[in-house]
Amino acid sequence: MTSTSTSPRPSATSPTVQESVAAAADAQPAVSAAPYEQRARWLESLADELDANADELVPLADAETSLGGTRLSGELARTSAQLRLFAHVVREGSFLEAIVDHRNDDATPPLPDLRRMLVPVGPVGVFAASNFPFAFSVLGGDTASALAAGNTVVVKAHEGHPELSRRVSELAQAALSSAGAPQGILGLVEGRDAGVTLVEEPRIMAVGFTGSVRGGRSLFDAASRRARPIPFYGELGSLNPVVVTPGAASARTDDVAEGLAASFTLGAGQFCTKPGVVFVPADSRLDSALAARVERRQFQLLNDRIASGFRDRLAEVTGVAAVGVVAGEPGEVGEGTAVPGPIVLSTTVDAVLEDPEVLLDEVFGPVTLLVRYDTLDRVREALRAAPGSLTTTLHAEDGEDVRGLLDEMTQLSGRVLYGGWPTGVAVSWAQQHGGPYPASTSLHTSVGTTAIRRFLRPVAYQTMPDALLPEPLQEANPLGIPRRVDGRLA
Repeated sequence: MTSTSTSPRPSATSPTVQESVAAAADAQPAVSAAPYEQRARWLESLADELDANADELVPLADAETSLGGTRLSGELARTSAQLRLFAHVVREGSFLEAIVDHRNDDATPPLPDLRRMLVPVGPVGVFAASNFPFAFSVLGGDTASALAAGNTVVVKAHEGHPELSRRVSELAQAALSSAGAPQGILGLVEGRDAGVTLVEEPRIMAVGFTGSVRGGRSLFDAASRRARPIPFYGELGSLNPVVVTPGAASARTDDVAEGLAASFTLGAGQFCTKPGVVFVPADSRLDSALAARVERRQFQLLNDRIASGFRDRLAEVTGVAAVGVVAGEPGEVGEGTAVPGPIVLSTTVDAVLEDPEVLLDEVFGPVTLLVRYDTLDRVREALRAAPGSLTTTLHAEDGEDVRGLLDEMTQLSGRVLYGGWPTGVAVSWAQQHGGPYPASTSLHTSVGTTAIRRFLRPVAYQTMPDALLPEPLQEANPLGIPRRVDGRLA
């Protein structure tokens, strides 16, 4: 999804990974045992602290990322709203998946009293991302869902916004302390070596990661090689294919072109949900309509490594003989973090099927590839050759037979859109932000309320005295949470 830049020197006061993880491990019993209402208040205190310091944090984030005050203000608001949503999740209680099966001697085989729920996994390592310095960083979705699940967290700061990370961490520590949270509940470490050490630290029980395929796969392998392997929830690269049917291309040419132009250039093309490849009818005028709607300008990418990766991948794609240029100047991609754009390329389904490793691979930056097709069956062939994605999008008209396409899209991605564009990711109960590899390394989401499931594990209690059961499983259901009792939701 993103690349990392050369690691800056960590702050002289930064604790080591071992110190941070030790503090998290020491705090874990108290965090797990804290009443759910108290856990919810911790999350709300973090949200309040972010909002109260927005005027300081947004300019600091912009100075390090060049993402702009408007975009960053919205992202900060999304981050605090996400923390409050998880506070609601904790209070509502269904995330525990509490199940009660009473003793039944007449069952075959006889059934003892069994009660099952989800419990915290233990200290969690979280890797911040470069392209969302609030929403996927120190207090982003991974941290929020891990804390909501009842875990301590150690965040590995991203090298692209170290000062912001340190300041958010300081504010978070103060807010948590004022709310009565145990010391060590949230830690911050810095440096590339610290990331590897964090994954390998025996007391870390799960990891959340958002970043590049290369970096994420290396850490995923490290998590699997441990003497005691742990879950690694990585969100990596994503192509996010879009299919425009003949009907949609004819009826809504201008609308589709306008929406695509806005979507693939949003955030300088550095969104994980950017539409990177768009299948269009060979006889449509979408290419000219899109070219008319992309305004030549200079984009500032997040860091030198991302810019270098963009140039390298762009050269690789344009080096394919069957790839043409619809808009932009791929040969004039600038130096440093500045890149002229946007760039629209075009090719055919035949070319894609001949060279899918090059043409169906993410280019992280302000570029999209139009793929011309003659029949929708050929589009289905190309989709089968594509890697797993976070999203797929279909633009069609009423009456067109698109069931086969939707089946392919469902196999390929974790979120299927009919109309619209994938770059907006709502934070809600029904959201799914994950997909087949390399979009993610698991079946879970990193956005939305069910992101909490990554950092929980099931435990069944058999013939346990009621007084010794966790409150969610006690016979009287003192918390009043949703439960399944003897097979029925109650």
